[in-house]
Amino acid sequence: MGQTYISDVGKHVGEEITIKGWLYNMRSSGKLMFPEIRDGSGIIQGVISKKDVSEELWNNFASLTQESSIIVKGKVREHPKRPGVYELDVTELEIIQIAHAFPITPKEHGPEFLMDNRHLWLRSKGPHAILKIGMI
Repeated sequence: MGQTYISDVGKHVGEEITIKGWLYNMRSSGKLMFPEIRDGSGIIQGVISKKDVSEELWNNFASLTQESSIIVKGKVREHPKRPGVYELDVTELEIIQIAHAFPITPKEHGPEFLMDNRHLWLRSKGPHAILKIGMI
């Protein structure tokens, strides 16, 4: 199956899709992982249950860092508590590149650093939203 953009996942509920993008954020609660995956069109939350995946898949997700490049496959479902919001039950992961020492993390940086690393700063929510509005 070809790539599906996150902005189009609502058209694929119940289907297995492939998303190519970056790890935006990762949350975990013991036996569940919730990777947030982004592509140029949006962000989707993945759901990984330790009991439903191989140990290798679980460990590979645990090794990812923010902004690592990945390809994930999984089944789209509507969020159980938020109508119109979709999640991806992840079944496969291909790691393209792990982002080592990604510099734009939840720490404070001065304007000079941000200007020198603008290509990275533009990945954060504020600048990304401004650019999206400018394209309309």
